[in-house]
Amino acid sequence: MAQDTRSALLRAALDAAERGWHVFPLRPGTKRPALHGETACPRTGPCAGRHRKWEQRATTDPDRIRAAWSRAPFNVGIATGPSGLVVIDLDTPEHKGSSDAPDGAATFGALCERADHAVPDTYRTRTASGGTHLYFTAPDSVRLPNTAGTVADAVDTRAWGGYVVAAGSITPAGQYEALSDPVATLLPGWLLAILQPAPARPVGPLRLPAVDGSRAAVAALEAECAVVAAAPDGLRNTTLNRSAFKVGRFVAWGDLPRHVAEDAFQAAGESVGLTTAECRTTIRSALNSSLRTARPREAA
Repeated sequence: MAQDTRSALLRAALDAAERGWHVFPLRPGTKRPALHGETACPRTGPCAGRHRKWEQRATTDPDRIRAAWSRAPFNVGIATGPSGLVVIDLDTPEHKGSSDAPDGAATFGALCERADHAVPDTYRTRTASGGTHLYFTAPDSVRLPNTAGTVADAVDTRAWGGYVVAAGSITPAGQYEALSDPVATLLPGWLLAILQPAPARPVGPLRLPAVDGSRAAVAALEAECAVVAAAPDGLRNTTLNRSAFKVGRFVAWGDLPRHVAEDAFQAAGESVGLTTAECRTTIRSALNSSLRTARPREAA
């Protein structure tokens, strides 16, 4: 039985590679990469000269794949960026650990309806937790990042810097299964517009409109927008969320119109390359949370 499982997983890896998708081994029964980390790197083989991470070591070479899967019944990871893929991950409420969490398939379907488009017909798989992966090919010369909640609630995407677990892989929660023929269609243009980072805007002095608000509120907004504009890559969305939350108390107290805070943070977020949709979602979520939890002015 163990040999049958290993053979099936090897076949899944080879099938993916035949389609031009770059694969790498995941630890048996898990979704975690089986490749060594930088601290344990021997600096030999693919890592000769410098350590290479899983995205760089993913391959379509059938000889390398056979050699890797001869050692253990590894699950199959697909590095989406090198494979030219964008995979939309539709989570289930159970995956989020709460029956009250949004259902990814439902929120994505609602988004498609609002955009006046049918849910795209493309290669799809069922995840072990009951979610769905939709595979798309990325347009040429477009390098998209991963996103979390940018498209819709409970809808994430995997592109450069991300990977997905291939059909045929097995975890304690179940098996990843193909739900259609393995033909990934081109990412629709309207989805690309949501996912593509906004071009960086020149960063200059923040110019706020004249508002009826306290000087402290305006000063706080200016300071937090400057923090967002200086946020390093990888922390920009988190910084935007934190800064908008801090300013939310002034909105709650009536010192600052909400639309002024939203517009200022939108400009700051887009200036560092976040997408329009990502900024809008993060800002609204942060302000809503801040308004719910803000203490009275006299207690602050």
